Amino acid sequence: MHAIQNHLRPSLARNAACAMLMTAAGLLSSAAGAQQFDAKGIARTESVRHDFEGKREAIQVRVDFAPGASFPKHVHPGVEIAYVLAGTVEYEMNGKTIRLQAGESLYIPAGAAHSAKNVSTGNSAELATYLVEKNKPIVVLEK
Repeated sequence: MHAIQNHLRPSLARNAACAMLMTAAGLLSSAAGAQQFDAKGIARTESVRHDFEGKREAIQVRVDFAPGASFPKHVHPGVEIAYVLAGTVEYEMNGKTIRLQAGESLYIPAGAAHSAKNVSTGNSAELATYLVEKNKPIVVLEK
């Protein structure tokens, strides 16, 4: 009986932790659905900013796109990894068109000019992870 109780306790704790994580994820996705889009149909929500290696920082931003919204050609002072959370986002980079659906990601090298557009009929979203030089703008629009 004692062995069964010891086995059940971690399982119950694990289930409770999973339930809390699922509740938090639901709250985050609900909050994301209430984004305030700018005039161009883009909403940016920074979730993490942390120094590393002295001269760089890691930044994570959720970018929501209204239907048909696009972010113009720009560069970053470091690399970006874009992970599509919802919908379909079309990226233009190095003369190529790259279309990603939810669950797919794209590595964007430092200084590579690129743009992104929601080509879905509904909202799209990506999680952008930047590994960039500190004290520089994250996004620099191309002229």
